[in-house]
Amino acid sequence: MTLSVGTDSLSALMVKLFENSTEAIFFFDSQGNTLAMNPAAEEIVRDDVLIQLYEGKEKALCGTCRGYTSDTEPRTCLDCYFNVPESKNFASFQVYLETKRNGMVPFAASFHTIDSVNGIRVLMLRDLTPQFQTQEKLYQNKMMKHVIEAQENERKRLSRELHDSVAQELLSAVVELRVLKYMTNDDQLLKNMKQTEASMTRLLDDIRNLSVELRPATLDDFGLEAAFRSHFKRVEQSFGLVVEFVSDLPRKRYGSEKETVIYRVCQEAVLNALKYAQVDTVKVTLSEHDHALRLTVEDDGIGFDKGGKPIGTGLGLYGMQERAELVGGSFGVISNVGQGTKVFLQIPIGHEEE
Repeated sequence: MTLSVGTDSLSALMVKLFENSTEAIFFFDSQGNTLAMNPAAEEIVRDDVLIQLYEGKEKALCGTCRGYTSDTEPRTCLDCYFNVPESKNFASFQVYLETKRNGMVPFAASFHTIDSVNGIRVLMLRDLTPQFQTQEKLYQNKMMKHVIEAQENERKRLSRELHDSVAQELLSAVVELRVLKYMTNDDQLLKNMKQTEASMTRLLDDIRNLSVELRPATLDDFGLEAAFRSHFKRVEQSFGLVVEFVSDLPRKRYGSEKETVIYRVCQEAVLNALKYAQVDTVKVTLSEHDHALRLTVEDDGIGFDKGGKPIGTGLGLYGMQERAELVGGSFGVISNVGQGTKVFLQIPIGHEEE
């Protein structure tokens, strides 16, 4: 089925397309002289080049063109699209122009002959900057994901190494030291051995804690709830901070990447409350709602002014924000001086997890 449009109506539509298109449109004759250009084209070129285009000077566009992308060069003027025979395909290519306001910009271009008798050709340009920015953001996110994944894998390796090798060897030494105590009656020697045993026991505890801080095995083996309960127990034992943990997750596991993000964000938020909030209790809530995992960490501490100078470096909040964005989540902080702080994180759940 074809749409019938009268010649007058079609001409009117073409005029509207020419005047209102966001793509730049130039008409040239066979010598490269400018016949017409639409408002979008006028916004691209510099004023001095625009004057030359208005005056119809031959190849005036060369004053702003910085070359097109060929199959051998990212930018070249060899075999210019203005000079090539019609047999060569320039229906779609990439060209760089020095623009009036944005410097050198890449454009998707097409160059066609629309009137072979009179040699009239049209050049159409579409700004590729948004697509390039999207690709750059995608690349950065992929690289950041690889970096974080490598960090977590290295943390896991070190954690296992400390737990399975260093800690076990130290535990064996402690056991042997305890046996040696029964093999002498020298009071001074027994005293020294007890002191050494106590030092080695404290070192063993430190290594175990370090192993868990690097990467808790419970997170990989049993999931978020188990990892949180274990972490909050250590926080209470080590620092006296009571964490009121509420969770109503319907499932045990949600994918390693998402679980890692939630755990690290919560870990950092609780640490911030411990260092800066001046409170004895923090409330952590973990839930699933509307196809998303939700985490909140709240305290009734001194709070802070988000627009003011941070007490710490501010890198902790930036890191939490970055981790959330890498999994398509949203992160935010609500705080006012004297009114406490609330950190919230929401991560969408894919169909594979549901």
